Amino acid sequence: MTNQPEVTVFIVDDDDDFRDSMQWLLESDGLNVWGFASAEGFLEQYDGRPGCMLLDVRMPTLNGLALQQIMQERGIALPIIVISGHGDIPMAVTAIKNGALDFLEKPFDDANLIHRVHEGLAHAESLQQQQQAQLQLQQRHDSLSRREKEVMALVVAGRSNREIAEELGISPKTVEVHRSRVMSKMQADSLPELVKMANRLME
Repeated sequence: MTNQPEVTVFIVDDDDDFRDSMQWLLESDGLNVWGFASAEGFLEQYDGRPGCMLLDVRMPTLNGLALQQIMQERGIALPIIVISGHGDIPMAVTAIKNGALDFLEKPFDDANLIHRVHEGLAHAESLQQQQQAQLQLQQRHDSLSRREKEVMALVVAGRSNREIAEELGISPKTVEVHRSRVMSKMQADSLPELVKMANRLME
């Protein structure tokens, strides 16, 4: 995982010395690091690459909680490890409730930080695989014809071939042909699997 240069640890912290020391520490562990002095800087330059984020909750103009909210709105799915000073713990707890992976209170142990970052990157890899699987599922569904989509919707709703034929004004044999094509194009081995796929498409 860490040998892939496109996987990155993003550090968003307005403290230049702290950010530089964290970058040196993580790069010495073989990680690819990209540092930002502000939340705005990250939002302007982020290019969609996978990874995880070390995020300071207390920053001028746009704080960590605000950045977390904007990332959620924009669909930027990076696991976030929140960095907090002693007085920032309530903010860090709020960040956890909003989906952050963990928070570390300054000062923290370097080895623990590296361990948490590796956990974040493992989580990022899992997220990336889920997103890729969802994209592939959507592409398979998009490949269905309009009629095949209609048949699929009725099949997963529990309708029989005869009921589908009556509703769509086609013969049961034609329904069977469409149904077979749906199963093939969606790469579903069984009806329960097709139902699960339909549920995932609605997420």
